[in-house]
Amino acid sequence: MAIYLPELSLDNYSFPSVGEALEEPCGLLAFGGDLHPERILNAYYNGIFPWYGPGEPILWWSPTPRATFNPETFKPSKSVKKFQRKHQYKVTLNHATNEVIRLCSETRSAEECWLNRDMQQAYFTLAENDYVHSVEVWDNDELIGGLYGVQMGQIFCGESMFSLKTNASKIALWYFCHHFSRHQGVMIDCQVLNPHLESLGAIELNADEFYRSLLRLRDNPVVENCYQAQEIQLEVLS
Repeated sequence: MAIYLPELSLDNYSFPSVGEALEEPCGLLAFGGDLHPERILNAYYNGIFPWYGPGEPILWWSPTPRATFNPETFKPSKSVKKFQRKHQYKVTLNHATNEVIRLCSETRSAEECWLNRDMQQAYFTLAENDYVHSVEVWDNDELIGGLYGVQMGQIFCGESMFSLKTNASKIALWYFCHHFSRHQGVMIDCQVLNPHLESLGAIELNADEFYRSLLRLRDNPVVENCYQAQEIQLEVLS
């Protein structure tokens, strides 16, 4: 079956209405354009993100339902809590953003890796301009896990995570949810629900719920020092 998609212009960073996204493949909205920072930020501002595989043009998506975390109510499993009490891994914010992005790519197979060199460079550039942020988990001086995403007001658009040791990415998410909520963050967008995200407590919002939240939150700032490079600590590790 043929699929007809709008092609984005190189000299215009606007997108079609998300209401025009296809039902199958779910959320596919447009193709083409480039990975200019202004285009990518405009995409996230409107609930759209780039994702494409080797040999494909740049594809832009806005799927529904949308997988999300509520950072205020996020709770790690008892086993993860017990694990972290024992190991006491250090968790930091924005200490090794480029390395986190690289490892999110390198730890995936060629078949599942969408985070190619061009995409990595685009997120490096956004990080240099304080739009992309990372969480790192350390075993002494070894980076063993983390996540990164794009800030959009009181929403954090999670892009990818990785683990080199047991529970590292789960600890990254746990600590970031705690930190983000304390700094008036309200929602973490994790795009499409999968068994791993569901096991961590992600829930789906329908289109109306997600886009109402997006419009309400995307221009509201978090507390000023939310993304300052720092160590993230819990008040009580229980």
